[in-house]
Amino acid sequence: MSSEGGVGRRIDAAVARYVDVSLPEPKGLPRWAAPLPEWVENVGLRLAWPVVAVNLVGTAFGFWYYSNQLAAAPLLAWPLIPVSPLATLYFALSLAAWRLDWRGPLVALLHVLAFFGCIKYGLWTVFVQAFVEDTGALSVGLWQFLIWSHVGMVAQAFVIHRYAEFPLWAVVVGTVWYVFNDVVDYFVSVLGGPHHTWINANYRNGELDRTLDSFDLMANSAVAITVLTTVLVFGTWYALHRHRSGE
Repeated sequence: MSSEGGVGRRIDAAVARYVDVSLPEPKGLPRWAAPLPEWVENVGLRLAWPVVAVNLVGTAFGFWYYSNQLAAAPLLAWPLIPVSPLATLYFALSLAAWRLDWRGPLVALLHVLAFFGCIKYGLWTVFVQAFVEDTGALSVGLWQFLIWSHVGMVAQAFVIHRYAEFPLWAVVVGTVWYVFNDVVDYFVSVLGGPHHTWINANYRNGELDRTLDSFDLMANSAVAITVLTTVLVFGTWYALHRHRSGE
C-alpha cells in the first residue's frame, strides 16, 4: 500500500464515521475515464450535500459575473450565455438526483450535461485565463478563484460515472447541445449573438473586435476542447456499456 493510498483511505474512513452513505461500487473503468483515486470519489460522494451547496453558490456567483452580458442579451439567449454556472447547476442537480434516488430520462440527460459541461467549460476557462486573457485584466484573487474553481469543475465531473449511466441517446443529445453552443458562440449569429463570454483581451479601443488573434485563440480552443470532451463522453459511455455487459 502506498503512503498516499494509505492516507487517502484513512481520510475516507474518517469521513465515513460521520457521514453514513451507501456508495455505489466502483465500475472498474480505465484510468482515462476514472482518473480520480477511489478514496477521492468516495469522499466526494459522501459529502454530496456540501458539494451541492458549494456548486449552487458557485452558480449564483457565475450568474452575477455574467449579469452585464445577460442584461444586454434577449431573454431567449440566456441559456447560451452563462455556460460555466449552468454546468455547475447541472452538476448540483445531478448529484442531488443521485442522493434523492431520482431516475428517468431527464435525469439521465442531466448527468450527461453535467459531465460534458463541467469538463468542457472547466478546461476552457482555465486555458483562456492562462493563455488568452490580458495580464492584469482581473485582480489576482479573482483570477486565482476562476482558475481553481474551474479545475474543481473538471475534477468533480469524474465522480458522475460512479452513480450514473450514460444512455447513448443522452450522450448524443448532450453533444449536439454543446456543439450548438460553439456554433452560436463563434460562427452563426442568432438571437443577437454571438454569445461567447466577454473577454477583455478581445477589446480594442473600448470596442469588441473579433478580428484579433485572441478571439481566434479563444474560439479554436473552445472547438478543440469540445472535440476532446466529445471523445471522452462517448468513450465513457462505451466503458460503462462494457461494464454493464460484464465484458
